[in-house]
Amino acid sequence: MKAIRLPCYCGSLRQASRVVTQLYDQKLKPSGITITQFGILKLLAACPGLSTGSLAEALAMDSTTLTRTLKIIQENGWIAVTTGDDRRKRCWSITPTGRQHLEQAEPLWESAQQEFARLAHDVDLDSLTRTVFQLVQKVGE
Repeated sequence: MKAIRLPCYCGSLRQASRVVTQLYDQKLKPSGITITQFGILKLLAACPGLSTGSLAEALAMDSTTLTRTLKIIQENGWIAVTTGDDRRKRCWSITPTGRQHLEQAEPLWESAQQEFARLAHDVDLDSLTRTVFQLVQKVGE
């Protein structure tokens, strides 16, 4: 059965998210990094030392899902954790191994970007990303 148009806003966004995630994950597969892991590594490369809470907020992820993903990335040796000023606070940084994997994955991610742009050639992608971010800000408040 082919995908159907859903009358639910949430269902439609989740449907789109799943197919886009599948596209990116397929392109990133040779690197061993998923698109979710890639986003976390990119953020930690740009902003080392972020707490779990700050990461969750920046990525608009729930803490449980983020914690599971962080555990996998940490087990791979791509990130390291330190204790913050409060012993309960965990701060994350990308490791040299993580940075190396990220660099190897970036051309694959770029390929996914190009493939998505090709498939969505008739969509104003700048407007799309701007609109989606506005939704994140409004609904996530």
